[in-house]
Amino acid sequence: MDRRSFIKKAGFAGAGAVAASTLAAPAIAQGNQTWRMVTTWPKNFPGLGVGAQRLGDRITAATGGRITVQVYSAGELVPPLQSLDAVIDGSAEMSHGAAYYWQNKNTGLSFFTGVPYGMTSRELTAWVRYLGGQEIWDEIYDQFGVQGFLSGDTGTQAGGWFRNELTGLDSVKGIRFRTPGLGGRVWEKLGATVTNMAAGEIFQALQSGTLDAAEFVGPYNDLALGFYQICKNYYFPSFVEPGLATELVVSKEKFQNLPADLQAIIKDVCQAEYDAVAADFAANDPRALQTLVNDHGVKVLPFPEEILEAGAKASLEIIQELRDSSDPLTKKTTESFISALNIVRQKTEGTDSPFIIAREKYFHL
Repeated sequence: MDRRSFIKKAGFAGAGAVAASTLAAPAIAQGNQTWRMVTTWPKNFPGLGVGAQRLGDRITAATGGRITVQVYSAGELVPPLQSLDAVIDGSAEMSHGAAYYWQNKNTGLSFFTGVPYGMTSRELTAWVRYLGGQEIWDEIYDQFGVQGFLSGDTGTQAGGWFRNELTGLDSVKGIRFRTPGLGGRVWEKLGATVTNMAAGEIFQALQSGTLDAAEFVGPYNDLALGFYQICKNYYFPSFVEPGLATELVVSKEKFQNLPADLQAIIKDVCQAEYDAVAADFAANDPRALQTLVNDHGVKVLPFPEEILEAGAKASLEIIQELRDSSDPLTKKTTESFISALNIVRQKTEGTDSPFIIAREKYFHL
């Protein structure tokens, strides 16, 4: 996809946001409601933006129109990184983004997107659905009058785009790197200067030299965003985002006022979309990577062992800091995450990983 045509379609212009802000409040007639979903993603953005739109459409269809979801892409109603605040202040009923974007509200939220050297996406869902994660997530969001649900899964992400090749820790010192969440804190410990910005802002920052490196998700998204036009060194895999999850956040009051069947539909559609987005990325990341390599001369590289080892050390330090946090919910979230990880990694490392190694070694069609 040509980046310029993609960005044009994405509708980043501020005029759209101004026009959208004049929209009337949600209509409620004969038991039917219109809910606004604001997102952090560009319009028609592969995997994530498409997934948000599909989630909204599925809720509308499954409820027979009793809830009609109007989806607004990044900047159409509110700036992308103000999506959660829009639900908190009542400007929207739903937001679609990533929980670690809001770590300034409570650091514990970062655990529900991705943790450096932490859970894969399959492990994360096990924690959230069956090992107490959802209940702790609810506690954190209760403070803000909202409720969160897992809504999408990118799988293990790419490590990022770098203007220059990485030869070791010394090559990380001082680079200006776009990367969010706890992963950003890891890279800071390694010597990078870290910032976060929305998807639609990254290319320009790379082009202008404001950034030396950036990571977003992986080939499927990164091809559309055009990073290959600036950087050619593409590192795999990410050791700070092993299994990223997106979230749907809803106004808790409005959600709890819904009949039980509509509450169940929203929960079930979120779970279905989590799996649908995972399949979308699994199918399209490899094909996008082939395009990046074959058509655009991108070099796929592994991180030097020195960086991987230092990243693991920094990750352990950060987890321990959070474990010792003075904030009770951050501490509680960290303890729950560690306990669950020690359970779920047994299957991943004892069953899944040995199979993958054996398949790679012996089975080629």
